[in-house]
Amino acid sequence: MSGDLVGVWEVALSDGVHRIEFEHGTTTGKRVIYIDGKEIVRRDWMFKLVGKETFNVGSAATKATINIDAVSGFAYEYTLEINGKSLKTYMENRSKVTNTWLLNLDGIDCRVVLEKDTMDIWCNGQKMETAGEFVEDGTETHFTLSDHDCCIKAVSSGKKRDGIIHTLLVDGTEIAETTE
Repeated sequence: MSGDLVGVWEVALSDGVHRIEFEHGTTTGKRVIYIDGKEIVRRDWMFKLVGKETFNVGSAATKATINIDAVSGFAYEYTLEINGKSLKTYMENRSKVTNTWLLNLDGIDCRVVLEKDTMDIWCNGQKMETAGEFVEDGTETHFTLSDHDCCIKAVSSGKKRDGIIHTLLVDGTEIAETTE
């Protein structure tokens, strides 16, 4: 990478946390975008120094846009949007529609994500095979990590404001949720 690095963002998606880096050569007009260290966009000799660069992130091809705006003189501001929302707004909304757990199984760090709207479960970038069942107090979604039996229990909190509470159990032991 050159000395033109002007922006770095960490974006937590269901398939993992992605690092987005942006190079902007204001003298050469160069624009380069890296995701997780891999170059995905390169434009040389762009005469218009302001504008947008749109690209996809992650295995679900989530739409991302870097906005380049002139602030004053030769100073520029760079903002990242995910699915048309500012990164901050996107992450706030995401925390409402997903649950995330970080755990270590057999010496391997695992990041388990539940997408509440689809009930899809992801672990370290892989969508898991699941089996759901209705039980007396809610639902249980079963899946396997290595040789460990895992289950996400969904039970009503009894309070409309709190909604449904999701709990991850690994071999019968509850794992604390992580806030991203």
